[in-house]
Amino acid sequence: MTTMMATPSDVFDTWAQVYDEQPNPLLSLEQRFLTRMLPDVSGLDILDAGCGTGRWLQFLASRHPASLLGVDTSSEMLQRASAKLGTAATLRLGNCVALPVQNSAADLVLSSFVLSYIENVDTFARELYRITRPGAMVFLTDMHPDTAISCNWKRSFKANGTEEQVTTTSHSLQQITDAFQACGFELLTRIEPCFDSPEKTTFERTGKLESYKDSRDLPAIYILQLRKKSAPSLHTHGLPEKTETLHISGASYALGPEAATAASFVIERGHLQSIASGPPRLERSAPSADLIDLSGYLVLPGLVNAHDHLEFGLFPNLGAGPYQNSVEWAKEIHRTHASLIARHRKVPKATRLWWGAIRNLLSGVTTVCHHNPLTRDLISADFPIRVLSRFGWAHSLEMDPNLIHNFDHTPPNLPFILHAAEGVDAKSAQEIFDLDRMQVLGDRTVLVHGLALNPKSVALLNRRRSALVVCPTSNQFLFHCTPSSTLIKSINTVVLGSDSPLTSAGDLLDEINYARNEIGLDANSIYEMVTARSASVLRLRNGEGHLRPGSIADLVAVRDKGLSPGETVAQLTYDQIELVILSGRVQLASATLYHRLPDPLNVGLQPLTVDGHLRWLRAPIDNLLTEARKAVGRDVRLAGKKVDNASAA
Repeated sequence: MTTMMATPSDVFDTWAQVYDEQPNPLLSLEQRFLTRMLPDVSGLDILDAGCGTGRWLQFLASRHPASLLGVDTSSEMLQRASAKLGTAATLRLGNCVALPVQNSAADLVLSSFVLSYIENVDTFARELYRITRPGAMVFLTDMHPDTAISCNWKRSFKANGTEEQVTTTSHSLQQITDAFQACGFELLTRIEPCFDSPEKTTFERTGKLESYKDSRDLPAIYILQLRKKSAPSLHTHGLPEKTETLHISGASYALGPEAATAASFVIERGHLQSIASGPPRLERSAPSADLIDLSGYLVLPGLVNAHDHLEFGLFPNLGAGPYQNSVEWAKEIHRTHASLIARHRKVPKATRLWWGAIRNLLSGVTTVCHHNPLTRDLISADFPIRVLSRFGWAHSLEMDPNLIHNFDHTPPNLPFILHAAEGVDAKSAQEIFDLDRMQVLGDRTVLVHGLALNPKSVALLNRRRSALVVCPTSNQFLFHCTPSSTLIKSINTVVLGSDSPLTSAGDLLDEINYARNEIGLDANSIYEMVTARSASVLRLRNGEGHLRPGSIADLVAVRDKGLSPGETVAQLTYDQIELVILSGRVQLASATLYHRLPDPLNVGLQPLTVDGHLRWLRAPIDNLLTEARKAVGRDVRLAGKKVDNASAA
């Protein structure tokens, strides 16, 4: 934070003495947002230009970069950074406009609260262009210049009983972006977050609550994400290729469970192209670009359901527990409900799979792990959700004689998924240890349920770095108990799945609700369990579970109630899901948002009522209802909810 042109470095040497101890709401706000914006840095060469006491270097060091370099003009700041980092980073004394770095050496550059201390932005931009490789990412943050001027903010700190003023230079965001774009960078993200309740605590602690009230509705900082352009390919002659473009404006967007800010999106070729505060820049886009106004809505990443059996979406709950294990349940339902099972199986399997997908779509799920054989329907371009196709699986230790064969023939870079410890008896509890003896437990192993886990088996699971999918309402229905919050928190990697309506309460949102209200998991953890963490466990590689430039454009829109994204997700019900976009294509819209959509985006959407709530879906609703009614009658239930033609509502 301390490299400068206009301010003597000895001021920063003095500041270093107290820098880490003095609470700073600007830094905490930056931390909340930037940690969510940074990409996977493993294997990258990273430069922190103006690293100060190593705050960001320390964060990045644990994320396996190829190299980590910090540069700063203050030897005292670097000394404190060295004490934190040891050999985890290389530290150099130097200036940000003449960096002691070779040409084309960095894949990612971070410069946090530095630009205010640099007189000439053009010089800085040229220097970062020199030391970065084509495609490199640059993240710039600082105090927001407009708010700093309007609120008369000053840079100062207290040390040795006196308050030191730090000289700064104000650069407008337009000046900064123009300078970097002129050098060959493209702007991917421009956000301008405001202070919120997490920062309010800091203001209260320092006796500056009035300052918080005065500035709460103003942008406190800015974060810019830029990318160094690669040379245009020869076949395009430097001209951008024609693409379909979708703009989303007016929304608040979630970067993680605690961070949301107003932004507009540009989606091209099914991916998020750019994110920016304020309205989209339509003049820079294709003339045919479509615009969706999401004023009053919060945009979330599409949810990731880590476990389902899609073909059972139309089935009711079957069984009368409690049972000792899942095998006992399976035997009983085939004995006592044979005729009902046979009747539902008369619905063509392709139709049942579609209904299972719609069940997920209605709950905001864009990606699902279907724990059964893949069929051509599941991976077709018109299927309403994305179904995981790259993974290995077995049903369970008890019911799948091919388990070891399947595990051995699953590529090591893909997850291997199986039901395990699904019960409450000693046999269920023993399964984890049996799987370990079979050498099936590992860092790609994903176990489903784990109800019979105990501290000893949890310790084994953590040592093997295996993950667990919990489906609490399914466990409650079958066994009259669920994993406790203590158990779940003791496992390193846990995500949520819905299981099927044969045993679950409804959909993934019901699992979220149960996990929060009955098990007592916190909202932020639940958010991660159905977004980024679930995507990581399933080894999804296209940015699923995130909203970042370059990631697949899977979005969910719900009414913005002023809650954090984590609290919003923890309280969601299916009737609150008003828009679902999969790979940049509208798959679901509420009646309200259907009428906001440009005409081209409405094409192919058909109406469905779900317990009286109208939704427009990209699905052959009439055909699906007709096929289902031939077997189960007029009263079609999807995860317990009555579904019907819109005309019947």
